[in-house]
Amino acid sequence: MEPRNFDGGADRPKSARGDTGRVLVIGPYKRVRRGDPDATTVAHGVRNPEARLEEAAGLARAIDLTVAEAVLAPLSEIRPATYLGKGKVEEMIGLIKANQVDLVVMDCALSPVQQRNLEKEWNAKVLDRTGLILEIFGRRAKTREGTLQVELAHLNYQRSRLVRSWTHLERQRGGFGFMGGPGETQIEADRRLIGDRISRIESELKKVQATRRLHRAGRQRVPYRVVALVGYTNAGKSTLFNRLTRADVQAADMLFATLDPTLRALTLPHGGKAMLSDTVGFISDLPTMLVAAFRATLEEVIEADVILHVRDISHEDAEAQQHDVEGVLRQLGIDPDSGQRILEVWNKIDRFDEEGRANLMNIAARRSPERPCFPVSAVTGEGIDALLAAIEDRLAATRVTLDLSIDASDGAGISWLHRNAEVLDKHMENGRFAMTVRVDETKRDITIAKFGAVPSTH
Repeated sequence: MEPRNFDGGADRPKSARGDTGRVLVIGPYKRVRRGDPDATTVAHGVRNPEARLEEAAGLARAIDLTVAEAVLAPLSEIRPATYLGKGKVEEMIGLIKANQVDLVVMDCALSPVQQRNLEKEWNAKVLDRTGLILEIFGRRAKTREGTLQVELAHLNYQRSRLVRSWTHLERQRGGFGFMGGPGETQIEADRRLIGDRISRIESELKKVQATRRLHRAGRQRVPYRVVALVGYTNAGKSTLFNRLTRADVQAADMLFATLDPTLRALTLPHGGKAMLSDTVGFISDLPTMLVAAFRATLEEVIEADVILHVRDISHEDAEAQQHDVEGVLRQLGIDPDSGQRILEVWNKIDRFDEEGRANLMNIAARRSPERPCFPVSAVTGEGIDALLAAIEDRLAATRVTLDLSIDASDGAGISWLHRNAEVLDKHMENGRFAMTVRVDETKRDITIAKFGAVPSTH
């Protein structure tokens, strides 16, 4: 989809024929010029305006909205009253009427006053980026936990939108008789009701967090480490999750195709087990209230032993997406530069031709050992073995390797070792099994006491 550009001189393609003209998506992006203080962000992955607009249109389509037009509206400055300049506001009126638009999506964060003023000018419902993402999350949430988290974020957003723009928010009459003074305004009543509901949801989410802590403690007793997938939405996390765990989690070429977290067992190359967690995808300008609301879910990431940062390396804005994800990780208190804990996965290498793939492999090979990256294709399986080996190595860094000898008839002991340790090697010597196992620090002493194990020399 080619965006229409209102910056003058650019091509202005007509709407696709047959479109019902229901939704207008506007990209009101501020120009970044040399010498501008904001220009320093270029080095950190400034997003391409056309790609930003296409993403906004994709967000609208993700909730089955029909996008009639997607237009760029470059800004030199942001107007406090309407965000856009007066000329741009009037220019959009013609598009809204021509396409019979009743919803306008502004790909930015609007203040309540800006939203109200634009709705009056355009005589159409206006939704900003935060509101649109909340709508998508509301559609995608399936579990009770996900629904609660979305509702909490939505209520916090809605509370800030209670401006006096509708008749039902006018002041109610208070007191007794005809001379009663002004009572509580409808705005205040609505805020109080929303506040009460927020308190109830937060209380329920505390129970969810407590339950997650119990589950996490249970996994720690059985030495299953947690590996968490994070990444920009549509980077291929769910496809990679299915490839690694042989699961059937929904994976679609759609923004926020999956929302509720999923945990599955991950089998490592030497037979060890870990838990793989697929979390909600991140996105640029992810509303802070959503990060806060989903903290119970994102605790799986915070507590994970290894974090896989999955990147769509074929995307034109791959670098900007990387910095967006790292920004959210920092909000969660995770240092993206922690190479020992975070592994970067360059997904979708199957989209490159032979020359492009060879260049990508050379770049990956030259990366610092402290910040390695793993080119993979979750679709074809290329590179998955190397990734699994790296995950195993990282998990093994905090474990100890022991050698032991056990009688072949000791079925209970052999079973215990298979349940509580990674069996790296097992072979028969003089009627006994010589075994090399890797155990968590918490199981080290009991393994030594139970089987006379000694630190491995291999």
